[in-house]
Amino acid sequence: MTTNIPTVLAVDQGGTKIVVAEVDRQGNLHQQMKFASDVSTQALATKQITHAIEDYLSHPHYGEIQQISVSTVGRINVNSGYWYEIDPGRCEPIDLAGAITEQFGIPAIAANDVYSATYAENKVGIGRQTSNFIYLNLGTGIAGRIVEHNHILTGAHFDAGEVGHMSVDIHSTDKCVCGRYGCVEPIASGLGISTRARALIEKGAETELRVETNGRVGAEQLFKAYDNGDQVAIQVMDEALIALAVLIENLIRTSDPDAVVIGGGTSNGNWLIYRICARITPETTRLMKVGIVKSQINPNNISIVGAGLRGFEKEASVDVNSRGIAGNQ
Repeated sequence: MTTNIPTVLAVDQGGTKIVVAEVDRQGNLHQQMKFASDVSTQALATKQITHAIEDYLSHPHYGEIQQISVSTVGRINVNSGYWYEIDPGRCEPIDLAGAITEQFGIPAIAANDVYSATYAENKVGIGRQTSNFIYLNLGTGIAGRIVEHNHILTGAHFDAGEVGHMSVDIHSTDKCVCGRYGCVEPIASGLGISTRARALIEKGAETELRVETNGRVGAEQLFKAYDNGDQVAIQVMDEALIALAVLIENLIRTSDPDAVVIGGGTSNGNWLIYRICARITPETTRLMKVGIVKSQINPNNISIVGAGLRGFEKEASVDVNSRGIAGNQ
């Protein structure tokens, strides 16, 4: 049943699925629809986003849609909605927000998924306790954002927050996809711990761990095996936990926050956060008013909630006739 409640049509695109829903001013989701996603190219990803929006709009709406707000992967100008690249190796610049506005006649904005998640934390999560925090997303990869006085740091080229490529092991001989050695992402991300565990399994190490049907060794499996005393799981996870603790301590020393909020799919439950905190030196956190905490927002919804809430902010609205694309890369 359609209502007269103002909503934002929020779109969250991940590696395997697109979620579309209307979001109200309180951050509640209404009428979620899911679609397949492929982010191998920006052109294909954009086509799938517009198809998902078109499909949703062909059905009765929950409320009165004021704006469309997209959350997706890659480097995006949060002011103009211009999508520069999915990653440095796949660069096909496109005016994502402009294309959506033109096609549907509804004002549109766009932002990176971790930026959107951080926005949600600032509005309906940890931001209710402090205006200075770090949001750290632990999932297939690792990324984050620094928030100072309610302002999310984006950087000169909208590439701030790629903390998964901070080096935490100067002796590492494993080369990261970014070209550096010792990055935290291949050591401690969901994909990183899976890759390291699988390599040991394939070398014949004695372990209860098994490669799952998707080709991965899941985080929950590693957590359980660690608690059971499995030596492969202990080796992989001890290195990951130390790497994450070093990353967090470096970020705290860099930005002087009141809180570090840990979110993302790998952070489900308290297994990780308890063991990370045990490896943090008290001197590093002595000035923090809140400390290191787990996000209380559902990691499956946080980016789409943030995208929706952005649509209600006046400063998020974009004049589609003056996007200022040139010079913003």
